[in-house]
Amino acid sequence: MHKKNQKYSRLQKFMPVRLLIVFYLAAVVFSTLLLLLPIAYKDDVTIDFIDIIFTAVSALSVTGLSTISIIDTFNTTGMMLITIILHLGAVGVMAISTLVWLVIGKKIGLKERRLIMADQNQTSFRGMVRLIKEIIILLLVVEGIAFIILGTYYLKYFASPGEAFFNGYFTAISAISNAGFDLTNQSMIPYASDYFIQSIVMFLIIFGAIGFPVLIELKAFVLRKRQNREIHRFSLFFKVTTVTFFALVIIGAIGIYLLDMQSFFRTANWHETLFYALFQSVTTRSGGLSTLDVSQLTEANQLFISFLMFIGASPSSAGGGIRTTTFALVLLFLITYVRGRHQVQLFNREIHEEDLSKALAVVLVAFTFMFISVLLISIVETFSLPQILFEVTSAFGTVGLSLGITEQLTSFSKIILMLLMFIGRVGIITFLFMFRPKKDQANFHYPKERINIG
Repeated sequence: MHKKNQKYSRLQKFMPVRLLIVFYLAAVVFSTLLLLLPIAYKDDVTIDFIDIIFTAVSALSVTGLSTISIIDTFNTTGMMLITIILHLGAVGVMAISTLVWLVIGKKIGLKERRLIMADQNQTSFRGMVRLIKEIIILLLVVEGIAFIILGTYYLKYFASPGEAFFNGYFTAISAISNAGFDLTNQSMIPYASDYFIQSIVMFLIIFGAIGFPVLIELKAFVLRKRQNREIHRFSLFFKVTTVTFFALVIIGAIGIYLLDMQSFFRTANWHETLFYALFQSVTTRSGGLSTLDVSQLTEANQLFISFLMFIGASPSSAGGGIRTTTFALVLLFLITYVRGRHQVQLFNREIHEEDLSKALAVVLVAFTFMFISVLLISIVETFSLPQILFEVTSAFGTVGLSLGITEQLTSFSKIILMLLMFIGRVGIITFLFMFRPKKDQANFHYPKERINIG
């Protein structure tokens, strides 16, 4: 009993972010063990251990990169196990833990709330448990509605209702979690001319990528009485997130079209072009599903898509990358600096210097990770730099798009991609805070001196 208390005491001394990393590592082990079960595979199918771990990490980080064919490797049980992992990755480890604690009647204390705050990338303890409840309820309700709609619509594509509704369920969770796994071996290409399915999938991807706090704030606004809506004030986070998110979708769609207007889109009519470009832009936010073969796009377009994937989704969402708000703050900081101003202002508010420092740190560290990863993979692989960069940004952004080289990568490269997917899911800030010393800094300052820059 004394040893048990000692272990618990040591655990309590962990910083919340370090304990959160431990929880995610435990979730990786749990996911791997699920996919190691013999009942998950079709008869006479064998899979290397590295590919099992890769699939587990890809599912938990809701990325969708895969070194194997999901439909040819796993049976129905195995695919159901993958959806369990996708749910775990979609809302976060702490959200699921909170749900379990609430079910068994465990009190959510300060330590647990700090973990939830770190996992959901929040800045306040207030309303953490309520936030988790609303996230889970909202996710399950929308997923359930999408499952019914897609399952019913898929009856025109599949021979049996069971097959149609199972594909509808898998598509719904894959899209809403921004995982990008598919049961066709061709992503959404078989439905490239079905704009109804594409519209539903795009909505689900946006739902999972725009950020749960944004959705909850929007829900609160919609449910308000009409006379109270006029005095409702959206938070700065809501405004920055939504404006940046949809601006990236629109700019992304235009850019994707322009960079291939004389190539891939040359023979397409206007509505095919619209949905191709729009779907591809939406999926770069972290979706991973695609209605076209990205390897058929020009190299310039592939580099542009790599940049969009590097930005990724919004904070407190199912997606990865540097996040949309980070990109917005860094862009605003550069504009402000060029104009000779000192305070970054937006929507009649000033941005905290700490938030600007975090944004700059995230971008610098992310670029460093990208450079090192591309360098290391290029040493052991024979693929071109654009192909490797595309794979690396897809992993870090937890997107899941690929130029078709994932299955051919060496174990060394797969390990690098797994690390990127893991960091992309937990977030750069959480990863950096893991190395922050617990002791406060000394309360003194050295003399300041200027350094020439540029």
